[in-house]
Amino acid sequence: MTMFFEDKKVLVTGGCGTVGKELVNQLVHKYGVKELVVLDNNESELFYQTEAYRAQHNVHFYLCDIRDEGALTRKMEGVDIVFHTAAFKHVILCEQVPHEAVQTNILGVDNIVRAAVNSGVSKVIFTSSDKAVNPTNVMGTSKLMGERLITAANVEFKKSGCIFASTRFGNVLGSRGSVIPIFREQLRNGGPLTLTHSEMTRFIMSVEESVQLIIDSAMLAKGGEVFVTKMPVIAIKDLAEVMIRKLAPEYGQNPATVEIKEIGVKPGEKLYEELMTGEETGRAIELERYFVIKPAIMKRFTDIDYSYHGVISEQVDNPYHSGNEPKLTQDELAAFLVENNLI
Repeated sequence: MTMFFEDKKVLVTGGCGTVGKELVNQLVHKYGVKELVVLDNNESELFYQTEAYRAQHNVHFYLCDIRDEGALTRKMEGVDIVFHTAAFKHVILCEQVPHEAVQTNILGVDNIVRAAVNSGVSKVIFTSSDKAVNPTNVMGTSKLMGERLITAANVEFKKSGCIFASTRFGNVLGSRGSVIPIFREQLRNGGPLTLTHSEMTRFIMSVEESVQLIIDSAMLAKGGEVFVTKMPVIAIKDLAEVMIRKLAPEYGQNPATVEIKEIGVKPGEKLYEELMTGEETGRAIELERYFVIKPAIMKRFTDIDYSYHGVISEQVDNPYHSGNEPKLTQDELAAFLVENNLI
């Protein structure tokens, strides 16, 4: 598997984000990519990344916005594989300014598609979110539209020969803006830990797992699929209680006196997440670590052989709703956090 990238020129968008940064790290140090182009519009973070990889002469960093199709086309020259991780990801911020989410999360994906086609790219992997399933907010809706654009690109630009596929993430614990850094800072200040709702549940994954999904998707993709990782479920209240128990003493706090304060659900926020819609289960395949959701309009994809190694089942009945799935116990959650260096 590590040899897959040895002769490939790869481009990563959003390379300064939590997932993008780990993807860059693994492509360079684990998979030995032949050449790597990293794009981001965060000038300061891009500067620090450039400095960190100064000795890696096959890694190139560029200031670039995915809203600029021309710039993307120029940067994709000679590229074999594109990993598109750049996006607006915060629900509340996208709710406040939906137009900006459309510009980046929808039109930006369309720019990626067109630039890839015009540059002769062989494969594009788009990183989506479980919030794209039955979306109730702008961010989730924009991610769903991104998935649809990626799937449609396999037909719309069929003559290009480029393969387009999506990966659907759960919550990447420890990423910037995620709840763990927020809880940690609140603990540092003595609390309270703010919880939007005591019954909120989420699918979770580590940043390393999210990158593994991206890498595997590039190797498995036939065209038009959505890959979904099988993920554990947690209650956010359990996460708060585990962090209080484990970290409060480090900050000189008594766990028994640190409060959890319920502040109410934010605009667009769901109490639960889903991995698939009920409709999607009817066209899903179960692999050992993943579900593969085939395109909805299969008559447009009849020339693609959707066969994969290690199929467990050709039929999936459960859409996997985080409110209905068994949750990790607090001890299991604590072990997950320790194993992934999150606490």
